[in-house]
Amino acid sequence: MENKNAWLKYDNTKQVMDFAEDYRKFISQNKIERECAAFFIEEAKKDGYRSIEEVKKSGKKLKAGDKVYASAMGKIVAFFQIGKKPLEAGMNILGAHIDSPRLDIKQNPLYEDEGLALLDTHYYGGIKKYQWVTLPLALHGVVAKKDGTVVKVVIGEDDKEGVLGVSDLLIHLSAEQLEKKGNKVVEGEALNILVGSMPVKAASSKSAGKDEKKKDPVKENILKILKKKYGIDEADFLSAELEAVPAGAAKNYGLDNSMIMAYGQDDKVCAYPSWRAIQGLPKTDRTAVCLLVDKEEIGSVGATGMHSRFFENAVAEVYELCGGYTELLLRRALANSNMLSSDVSAAFDPNYPSVMEKKNACFLCKGIALNKFTGSRGKSGSNDSNAEFVAKVRKIFDDADASFQLCELGKVDQGGGGTIAYIMANYGMNVIDSGVGVLNMHAPWEITSKVDIYESFKGYRAFLQNA
Repeated sequence: MENKNAWLKYDNTKQVMDFAEDYRKFISQNKIERECAAFFIEEAKKDGYRSIEEVKKSGKKLKAGDKVYASAMGKIVAFFQIGKKPLEAGMNILGAHIDSPRLDIKQNPLYEDEGLALLDTHYYGGIKKYQWVTLPLALHGVVAKKDGTVVKVVIGEDDKEGVLGVSDLLIHLSAEQLEKKGNKVVEGEALNILVGSMPVKAASSKSAGKDEKKKDPVKENILKILKKKYGIDEADFLSAELEAVPAGAAKNYGLDNSMIMAYGQDDKVCAYPSWRAIQGLPKTDRTAVCLLVDKEEIGSVGATGMHSRFFENAVAEVYELCGGYTELLLRRALANSNMLSSDVSAAFDPNYPSVMEKKNACFLCKGIALNKFTGSRGKSGSNDSNAEFVAKVRKIFDDADASFQLCELGKVDQGGGGTIAYIMANYGMNVIDSGVGVLNMHAPWEITSKVDIYESFKGYRAFLQNA
């Protein structure tokens, strides 16, 4: 079977391009999980969503059409639009993750070496370390101070301020380096970010004699800059979450502007259409849910990952506000649910055809990528969606004219990967991975097709309405 290029069904591509431009702006401005969660919550409030805590304080019960959300630690959020049927009948869920591979700043990071100030890092998620050198980087995140204040930090995105970066060895002296295997060409401990070279004396002529005696004058100058701009001291790094990500806006890609190049498209390229699918959604029979989680790139662990009890607790709170909550009814609600694990798939790359089996590969411009299973080494660690549910999703997408393709993640025994699908399937619900094909996955800059993004939005909305 051959899937048609999804562009061919559009005589007028304005709706595709307009949606993609909204997405491009979103991903340019929201690069880390905290920024994404805050963005979606603000958009939700405009759409009539109220926090569960606000509803609890009001003393009112939820009814069909009501919209509520739950969030935790600023990094995980779930949106619920209450359906006409009781929760026991199950929910239609879209679940994506909003964390992406990056370089995290260590807790004791700042040091000076031979007149250069650097920040020590620990990479997050699966990366090819050599891809992260000689790139313009920006710092995003927060610094939590002992007085209880939390300072938001963004450095390197304003054209008026400098970007940061990790240096690389010049080709003229790289003979030994180039003999190493790819995973050793750049070591993790070598991913140190250069942040400054100006000592205190050069930055300010006042009290020059005193400044010359400082042990690390360049480091001292960096601390002065941070103090002036953000009011933070060196000790505040101990309680900071700072992430180094590629600096700059997402770009239209291709001579025909048909693609987008951006950092963090795994998995924001699925998170954004998932949110747009529930935003402004007409009333539905079953409760519609958009779930956006953290920590997927490191195993979905921790209080904001899918392995936590966050979602289960949120559903319990919603059930209590709807009335009639019991532990048994909560279990039924989860088991009777249907879910699209909104996550990306590896798109076929003509430069590297040997890792794909073409009949079952994902291709750009051919619509939503449905992965019946992921995992590796004989489907290990995957959710293998049942055939009946696959058929149901096929019908929903066909009825909505949402182009889709069934695919798998590379050749058998070539490698593999996983998503949050298997975790949600533990409740007994139907789950299948459904997302956008990506080139350069986990690289600093990833490539997606604009038409695939739009087809995902169409398919996601139809799923919320009809699953």
